[in-house]
Amino acid sequence: MAQPKRICTFLLRFIAFSTTLSAAIIMASSRERTTVLTISFEAKYSDSPALKYFVIANAIATVYGFLLLFLPSESLLWRLVVALDVSLVVFTKCKVITMLLTSSISAALAIAYVGKKGNPNAGWLPICDQVTKYCNQVKGALIVGFISVIIYMLLHLYSIHRVLNPLLVEKS
Repeated sequence: MAQPKRICTFLLRFIAFSTTLSAAIIMASSRERTTVLTISFEAKYSDSPALKYFVIANAIATVYGFLLLFLPSESLLWRLVVALDVSLVVFTKCKVITMLLTSSISAALAIAYVGKKGNPNAGWLPICDQVTKYCNQVKGALIVGFISVIIYMLLHLYSIHRVLNPLLVEKS
């Protein structure tokens, strides 16, 4: 019974690693140059602190996921990670990563919304009509980012189940 649990944990962690890596790469490569009324400008992720934060948060989550992929499940460090994943008292790595990703997606989504719809009250015009490739890449990165948050939430729930289930099952 331990083998399916290890496989499930490995797969969830691999998917979490893959999605955070993909989100960071997609966002970091988003860039487009265009000309509007003889004015040339370039839209790129590094122009916005919120989009930079998104890339940095996903890079941190990618490194965390990569390190956890290669920890042997019999090691004391692995048990510490599982214990920290389910600790309800202290903000732990898995919860911190989930919160970090959620906050970065929220910030990036706010900027993406302004890019898509503009803000007429502030005089900000939408830019997505001029730089559609850039906006599509940002949208793709945000979608993959949402998937990574869902995977990290599933990982957290699975860790809770894995630790609490033996405690709740009666032994006969």
